[in-house]
Amino acid sequence: QVQLVESGGGLVQAGGSLRLSCAASGRTFSRSYMGWFRQAPGKEREFVAVIGGSGFSTDYVDSVKGRFTISRDNAKNTVYLQMNSLKPEDTAVYYCAADLTNWGRRILPASYKYWGQGTQVTVSS
Repeated sequence: QVQLVESGGGLVQAGGSLRLSCAASGRTFSRSYMGWFRQAPGKEREFVAVIGGSGFSTDYVDSVKGRFTISRDNAKNTVYLQMNSLKPEDTAVYYCAADLTNWGRRILPASYKYWGQGTQVTVSS
């Protein structure tokens, strides 16, 4: 049974940093694209970042470019999201997603096969 478990969320002041982790179990994802999404109250789930199996291919939503970095450790079957210079508008539940089926549709939640339960990130002003 595949499981994705996020951790690392919390409350931080604007300008601060957090590092989210997504630990996968049940199978290896070393050849799979994995991503991060977020969902704020009353809003649609939004693409944040995606990374290829080797770690060389990445993409980000414009609003986090230069502040967030996605990375992975295939030996640990884990994906990370380093978030720096956090802003109140980054407040959301952050979800890990795995097994992207179509790179051209990487920003669409329906393009990912597996999801974690989410971790809350709250940025205070």
